[in-house]
Amino acid sequence: MSVEVRTLIRRMSVKNPLWGAPRIHGELLKLGYDICESTIAKYMVRRSGPPNQTWQTFIRNHMTEIAAIDFFTVPIVTFRTLYVFLILSLDRRRIIHFNVTKNPTAEWTSLQLIQAFPFDTAPRFLIRDRDGVYGPKVIDTLDFMDIEQIVTAPRSPWRNGYCERVIGTIRRECLDHVIVLGEKHLRRMLKEYLAYYHKDRTHLGLDKDSPEPRIVQPRDVGPVTSKPILGGLHHRYFRQAA
Repeated sequence: MSVEVRTLIRRMSVKNPLWGAPRIHGELLKLGYDICESTIAKYMVRRSGPPNQTWQTFIRNHMTEIAAIDFFTVPIVTFRTLYVFLILSLDRRRIIHFNVTKNPTAEWTSLQLIQAFPFDTAPRFLIRDRDGVYGPKVIDTLDFMDIEQIVTAPRSPWRNGYCERVIGTIRRECLDHVIVLGEKHLRRMLKEYLAYYHKDRTHLGLDKDSPEPRIVQPRDVGPVTSKPILGGLHHRYFRQAA
């Protein structure tokens, strides 16, 4: 058997962990290679453990059908704590909904979910952690909306990594640089920042595009100018037509 065929068998077995020798044999027959199954089995890459779908594979395969929710806290000038609840759509990293409260409850959280997904816009899956605020009321609401809950394992924030990353971005690029005066002030700042986040900010995970795709402006449109965001904390750069 040629090196080319052995390499192809190994590559097929690695990229298709659910395939066994019979399946790879069938594919090779369609490619003009008449090799017995026992030979294919000999050159397949051996795996440790069952070929179960990994968490990363699940997220990648169902990206367009998954939303994630999480809370994070924000201290204000009076030393009180506000809670921010956000809902993130994983496919384009869009923050579908957010709100601020002094006292998060299961009833309040359920209302946010209903407001975020009117009519038939609910996702198929929703990732959440094991926070006590997601009580029976929230569970009943998700069941009523026909959303399958994906509850992360205890002390495993990486399983809700997209939400954790967005929260970190909001802190680093907005909240760490201002003193929050109160609930209305926080809501207004987040609204302004999230408008920038969706329309202007480029994301590594989106091939340097924004959640709402930005067009590439040709050089001959005009000179480069900028618009300050959040009092100059960030800027949107664009070409001004002559």
